[in-house]
Amino acid sequence: MPLLPLVGHDAAKAQVQKSLAEGRLPQMLLLVGPSGIGKQRFGLWLAQALFCEGADRPCGTCRSCLQVAGLAHPDLHWFMPVPRPKASEPDKQVEELAEAIGAVIEERRSQPLWQPADGLAGHFVATARLLQRRAALTPVQGKRKVFLVAEADRLVPQESSPEAANALLKLLEEPPADSTFLLTVTDANRLLPTIRSRLIPLRLGRLHDGEVERFLADHAGASGMALGRMVSAGEGSIGRALAAGDDSAKATRAVDELLKAVTSGPAGRAERALKQGPWAARGDFTAMLDALADTLADAARQAAGGRARRPLPEALSRPHAVSALVTAQEKVARAREAAQGNVNPQLLLMALADDLAEVL
Repeated sequence: MPLLPLVGHDAAKAQVQKSLAEGRLPQMLLLVGPSGIGKQRFGLWLAQALFCEGADRPCGTCRSCLQVAGLAHPDLHWFMPVPRPKASEPDKQVEELAEAIGAVIEERRSQPLWQPADGLAGHFVATARLLQRRAALTPVQGKRKVFLVAEADRLVPQESSPEAANALLKLLEEPPADSTFLLTVTDANRLLPTIRSRLIPLRLGRLHDGEVERFLADHAGASGMALGRMVSAGEGSIGRALAAGDDSAKATRAVDELLKAVTSGPAGRAERALKQGPWAARGDFTAMLDALADTLADAARQAAGGRARRPLPEALSRPHAVSALVTAQEKVARAREAAQGNVNPQLLLMALADDLAEVL
C-alpha cells in the first residue's frame, strides 16, 4: 500500500521547492514541530522531491517518486526508533537493528496510519554504526542518498548516556557529499548542541482543523460525532487525533448506550449503572461524561434553530426544549465534578440517569 498523501505544510513545501530549484537546499535539515503533524511524512515527501526525475518535483508519477511512495527506493534510508538490540557483539547489534527497522518499514507498507514508537524504543550506538555503513555506500539508483532519522531526540534517551548522539555527530561533522540528512524532532533543545548546530531548522506548524478532518474522513473512516471529537482532541495534529480516536469512539458508544438506557425505564437505567466499573472515576467514566456534555450541547444548539456539529444519537432524535437540554447539561457537569472525588461511579451514574430521565 502506498503512502497516504502529505497534508498541509504548503508554505514549507514551497520553501523547499524554491531551494531545490535554486540548487541551495541544505544538506542537513532539522524538521521541527509538534508531535503527529506529519514531520516524517514531510521528510518522505522531500525525499521524493530529491529523487524525482520529473520537471516539477516531486511529480508523484516517475519511477523514483513511486518507489518512495512504496517505501522501496534503494537510496532512501529511513531510521525510526526500535527496541535496543539484544546482541552483545557490535556487528550483530547492527544486523539486529537493521532487521528491526526493516520489519517496521514492512509494517508501515501495509498500515500507513502508524502510531508513535514504543516508549522504550530509541536510537542507539548500533543506529549510528548502521548509518555510517550506509552513508559510505555509493548510491544504487541515482546520484544521492537520503537519510531520514525520525524522532532524533531519542538519540539521547538520558542526559548521562549520549553515546548514540556522539557517534552520529562524527558522521554529521563530515557528511558524504552525495547524502542528505533529514532529522525530525518535537523539541530541538533535546538534541545535543553540537548536533543541533550542524542542522538547518525547518519548522512545521500545526494543521488546520479542516485539513485534519478531511484526512480522518478520507483515510481513517471517521465520521459523525466521533470525527468531530477526534478533530477537537487533535488540536491540529493528525497523530494526536488518531491516538484519541479509539478513546473517542469508545466514549461515543458509551453515550449512545447511556441515553438509550435513560429512555428505557428504571430497569434499563439500573442495568447500565451496574455495568459501570466501580472505581473508574478518572478514566473511561469521565471521558463518557465529557462526551455526553458535548452531545447535549449539540442537541441544544439544534433545538435553538442552529445546526448540530455531528449527528445526534437516536435517543435525542425527537424534539426537546432548549431549557430541558440545558438542565441536562448542568446535571452532567455536577456529576463530572463529583466524579473527581471519592464517589462510587455506579451510584453516581444511577443518580445521573434518573436525573436525565426526568428532563429528557
